[in-house]
Amino acid sequence: MSLSRKRRKELKRLRSSAEELWGVQQDVLERANDVAQEAKRQLGHLTREEVVPRVRTGYESYVRPGVEQAKGYVRVAGSSAERTLGNALGSVLSIGDIANDARVRRAVERISPRAAAVVKEKKGTGVGTYLAIGAGIIAAAGVAYAVWQTFRADDELWVADDEPTPSTSATTSSSTTPSI
Repeated sequence: MSLSRKRRKELKRLRSSAEELWGVQQDVLERANDVAQEAKRQLGHLTREEVVPRVRTGYESYVRPGVEQAKGYVRVAGSSAERTLGNALGSVLSIGDIANDARVRRAVERISPRAAAVVKEKKGTGVGTYLAIGAGIIAAAGVAYAVWQTFRADDELWVADDEPTPSTSATTSSSTTPSI
């Protein structure tokens, strides 16, 4: 293919122009890469100096008090459930001890010989067993309720500070002009 001299010159200029553009694009990409690396470094500094302290402060002022309060509620609920369950089981066991006492049996035999025979025959699950199971279920429900109350979303705990709107800040700043 034979090209005229004029066309060859134009193609040569076009090729040199494309090569120059390619070089300029490579320089721009290198500069963009440098800028991106610097932005990444600055973002790391900003995160360490600004974001982390604010998150830590927010945690200390909002989350930690709620967690501490929840721990207190769980401790109180646990000790209350332990006392209640202990009292109930103690009462059930003492009733069982009283029922097994020889003096009580003789008194029951004197009053009603049939009732004493029924008490002697009956071995297995009795009222005391059901009372103990009921007390255990009530204690578990109390602990579950206390835990639920502790960890439920409480809208009143997370009240955001009201920021002044532009209309109220304009009236506030105009009315509070300092006098010299």
